Amino acid sequence: MGSIYLASESKPVGSYLPTGVDVLIVGTGLAGLTACIECVRKGHNVHMLERMNDINTAGDMYFMGHSAIQFFRHWPELLKEYETISMSNAWLETFKHSGEQTIPPMRVSDRLRRAGMDPNTPPGTFQMRPLVYGMFVRQVEKLGVTIHFGKKVVDYEDEPGQKAAAITDQGERFEADVVIAADGVGSKSQKIVGGQVRARSSGRAMWRAAFSSEHLDKNPEVKEFFGRMAGGNNDEPIVRSFLGPGTYALTLTRPGTFIWIMNHDVTGSEEESWTHTVEFDEVLNNMDKGVGPVPWAPIFKQLVKVTPPKTILNFELFWRNPQPSWCSLGGRVVQIGDAAHSFLPASGNGATQAMEDAVSLASCLQIGGKENIPLSVRTHIRFRFIRCSCAQKLGFSNAELLQDTDWKEVKMDPKLAQPKLPSWIWKHDPEKYAYDNYDAMAETVKQGIPFDQVNTVPPNYPPGYRYKPWNIDQIMEDAREGRPIDLGDGEWI
Repeated sequence: MGSIYLASESKPVGSYLPTGVDVLIVGTGLAGLTACIECVRKGHNVHMLERMNDINTAGDMYFMGHSAIQFFRHWPELLKEYETISMSNAWLETFKHSGEQTIPPMRVSDRLRRAGMDPNTPPGTFQMRPLVYGMFVRQVEKLGVTIHFGKKVVDYEDEPGQKAAAITDQGERFEADVVIAADGVGSKSQKIVGGQVRARSSGRAMWRAAFSSEHLDKNPEVKEFFGRMAGGNNDEPIVRSFLGPGTYALTLTRPGTFIWIMNHDVTGSEEESWTHTVEFDEVLNNMDKGVGPVPWAPIFKQLVKVTPPKTILNFELFWRNPQPSWCSLGGRVVQIGDAAHSFLPASGNGATQAMEDAVSLASCLQIGGKENIPLSVRTHIRFRFIRCSCAQKLGFSNAELLQDTDWKEVKMDPKLAQPKLPSWIWKHDPEKYAYDNYDAMAETVKQGIPFDQVNTVPPNYPPGYRYKPWNIDQIMEDAREGRPIDLGDGEWI
């Protein structure tokens, strides 16, 4: 995986002196779990709250960027397991939604080579959520971190002269020097970090289904088409993309597991929930709506039919404006992950940026020490806000690309049929960046220099970009008028 994983650069648990910083993490999603193990490694005292009675390790797949896993060099066991479960040997194949193949099966490394990128250093890989979560959960258990289950946090507090606190629906009060709100888009921390960010319906949703590949046996044609894997032994995972007007879908075939995902217009039954399911007939009745005169490929419809009951999620996609304030006035309650910045699925950045947040925050708290927690929190946010804002905007651009593919251009240049994954995203190392730039960025906080006027710290976003506030209304207007997303100045590619 490259030189960043050299053992000589590893600083495992025990490498840092105890900081005495008590950290409370609310939420056991990817952001919360990453924050947990990294805060332990950096010498902080950690405990967690989770609203459910266990950690939800179910789900399908997502893209995990290279920048998010750089810290694995400090966790040899995690790295070894990650390399075992990672789909680094995956293949990619692209179709029109009608079923016509446009780009034949090709290893990820070969697709990178054709795009002029280093085939030995991919910008990231597709991952199975259950496998990645299981890996993190086992690490948290090994560290002996206390997780209080069944604790629904309904309020956060950060009063002068007191510790920060999370309050549950049972009136329980959990205190810490710093409280990390990693509890997702509905986090109750919003009201003390700048007000609730209003969710805007995008008019879009995602059908998502993950199930045992044995269900493909119900239909021989489906099994022949979607059951085929890749490689010389027909045992290597393959991701198939289906791109159409106003829609796109992905499927993953790997040993024992099959996944399909489809972006679609809202139907009226969707929810922003990872437990809300619909049945296959609803999908079949709606999937051809909004795709123009050419319907979805019959083979994909047959795939939908073999999906087992209570499997298809119908997840509504909401848009939220970027919010620069991720912490309370006292600087001791701080949001990370979706609580601070939600991403569209097409961005390929939601999980990546959540993990980067966790690594950055744990590092800043260690650098600043117990006596400088508010300063460390605000410095961390300055490291992260413009980068995440740019990554969010790139997500809209990628969604536009997937839903409005120019097939004439794709035939000339196949990389135009895949999301943009620029080097400023995947080459970033959030831990190294924090240690290299903490003092300079902390000084801008002390001096009260506006975050968008900082020029003493190298950018971790597109070179040459100058931050300009943007909002969802502008994005929606551009989409309605058929204008491409205006990313702004700088080198975005």
